[in-house]
Amino acid sequence: MLKVSALLHQLLLEATDARADYQEHTRDGVLMQLLLHELARAETLPFFAPLPRDPGLAALCIGFLHRPLIHAAPGDWARRLHKSERSFSRLFRQQTGTAFGEWRQQACLLAALSRLASGTPVTTVALELGYDSPGAFSTMFRKRLGRAPSSFLERA
Repeated sequence: MLKVSALLHQLLLEATDARADYQEHTRDGVLMQLLLHELARAETLPFFAPLPRDPGLAALCIGFLHRPLIHAAPGDWARRLHKSERSFSRLFRQQTGTAFGEWRQQACLLAALSRLASGTPVTTVALELGYDSPGAFSTMFRKRLGRAPSSFLERA
C-alpha cells in the first residue's frame, strides 16, 4: 500500500490516457519516467492482509475484504468451514502467518485507509466497519498508526 501524493495521483490519472507503445522522448514517455520516479519516492504503508492458499478459507477472506466488519467472529468462520474453533485458529495461523483477530483488524484498517483517502468521513468509516463508536475506531487507528484518523484525512 502506498501513500499517494497529489502529484502522483495526477500522474496516475494522466497515465491512463498514455499509449502503451509510447516513445521515450515524447510527452507520454516523460510522463511515465516521472511517474516511476514518484512511485519510487512514495511512502509505503506497512499494511497487508495475507491471503491463505486453502480455497475455502481464501474465499472467506476475500469476501471479508469486500465487506469488512470488525466484529466478525472466528466461530462463524469455523462453522462455515466445518471445523472446530481450535482447528480453525490453527489453520488460519498456518495459512496466513497471523491470528484471526490480528488479520481481521488489519483488513479493517486497510479498508479504513482507502475510505478515508477517498474523503469518507471518520464517523461513516467507523460505523461501516462495525465499530461501536467513532471513538473506538479512532483509538484503534491511533494505536496502529500513531495518529488520529482526522490527521490522516488532512494529509491525504
